[in-house]
Amino acid sequence: MTSIRLIKHAPGAPGLRIFGLGPQMQPAKGILKLKELLDKHAFWAKDRSPKELRHLLAQSTVVISLWSDKRMIGFGRATSDGLYRAVLWDIVVARDLQGLGLGRKVVDALLSAHALKKVEKIYLMTTYSTEFYLEVGFKKIQGQQVLVTNGNEYRTS
Repeated sequence: MTSIRLIKHAPGAPGLRIFGLGPQMQPAKGILKLKELLDKHAFWAKDRSPKELRHLLAQSTVVISLWSDKRMIGFGRATSDGLYRAVLWDIVVARDLQGLGLGRKVVDALLSAHALKKVEKIYLMTTYSTEFYLEVGFKKIQGQQVLVTNGNEYRTS
């Protein structure tokens, strides 16, 4: 395997979002590479459009990407109020490279980001990776439930 490059993007990831930059600030079609990674390796994020990806990046407090040459092989992001709460989102590593510690690199980079240093609680949701997140230090919270509603159910005309 070639060398792996971890990129800690500026808040909102303008280089990735606007210019498609990858390793060493070189053009790499970053949005298309992110779309490809999510489409192939993240069932929950499949078929997000480039426009939607640009929007979610713009709203993200912390963005991390992992690259092997010009291939994006890992990604994760966080949103936060910077004090009380943060949520980790869209953490993914290409399936052919899982088990090599790359997911831990992404999570460690997110959790050590300056913007999350003072945050009281950091949350995440997972469907199939509970054991991985327990291994990297997350805990199940007794007495709390994850509740979800479709956001457009409360929109009035």
